[in-house]
Amino acid sequence: MRVRLANIHKSFGHVEVVKGLDLEVEDGEFLVVLGASGSGKTTVLRMIAGLESVTSGRVLIGDRDVTDVLPKYRDVAMVFQSYALYPHMTVFANIAYPLVVRKRPKAEIQASVSDVARQVQLEPLLDRYPRQLSGGQRQRVALARAMIRRPAAFLMDEPLSNLDAKLRGYMRAELKHMQHELGITTIYVTHDQTEAMTLAHRVALLEKGVLQQLDTPTNMYNSPANLFVAGFIGSPPMNLLDGALVDGRFSTTAGSFATPSHASHTTAVAGVRPEDCRVTEVGRGNIVGEVYTTELMGDHTLVTCQVGGTTMIVKAEKTFNRRNGEAIGVDFADVAVHLFDKACGQRIG
Repeated sequence: MRVRLANIHKSFGHVEVVKGLDLEVEDGEFLVVLGASGSGKTTVLRMIAGLESVTSGRVLIGDRDVTDVLPKYRDVAMVFQSYALYPHMTVFANIAYPLVVRKRPKAEIQASVSDVARQVQLEPLLDRYPRQLSGGQRQRVALARAMIRRPAAFLMDEPLSNLDAKLRGYMRAELKHMQHELGITTIYVTHDQTEAMTLAHRVALLEKGVLQQLDTPTNMYNSPANLFVAGFIGSPPMNLLDGALVDGRFSTTAGSFATPSHASHTTAVAGVRPEDCRVTEVGRGNIVGEVYTTELMGDHTLVTCQVGGTTMIVKAEKTFNRRNGEAIGVDFADVAVHLFDKACGQRIG
């Protein structure tokens, strides 16, 4: 079911944490709300759930205005970071609880629990208690408890953050498959851009309560709307160099190079992603740098260079063996350059 936020404001005392947010989530869409700590992302999710009041604006689920509706009448299911399982109940009882409180027939409860347990691979564990489960298994119980209600929307608040890296990767794949199979609108909050890029149909990136960009992961990565998005999305993040843009040519203290633009800006920022750069000899690249440190990542080496008064990261071959302090050239194609207005931070072109 479609979820819409219309000009949402939220203040705690004199502090405004969400500032005029307009957001529309399509029926069946997997939307990830991404942002650093304090960006307002969890507050947005809690306002949709009804766990936080809205200072002004409207929350709509389907065609129904639920701004002032109690959480239990909103037909949404929330999955928390802490799982929020009942420790004294078995896995079966935890999953069944939403149907038990609605006083559904026992036969219906049994069939429904069996169905969702099969979908999240919990069938052999239904007689166990949460303390007897691994972190990934507990997370699947929390998901099954949300699924059994067949809600209008799933709301997920950093549900994988307590898992180790390997299990997070596995659970990302499980979540994505489950959401595709069920087709239920899902709004997922995280600070982890890897989760956002791998899970989402679209990503909403927030900073200090303001929506910075709403787009597909591919578009957000390839065409960041502003400097904040450019510096947030990507691991390692985009290299950003200060300089001047004159008739489409960018000049900085470490060199000058062509760009895809024909514009001129006296104070501009050029961005180039590490994977679009390559190390070359001094005088043959676009700019000159000095090796500061190297990190072998297995299939590639990350080379951090001193370029003028800033640092720049280049993704080089795994066989890279230059010494620290050695001068190198850094080369990249003009089409790989992203340009931003330094004064307002917005993308140029």
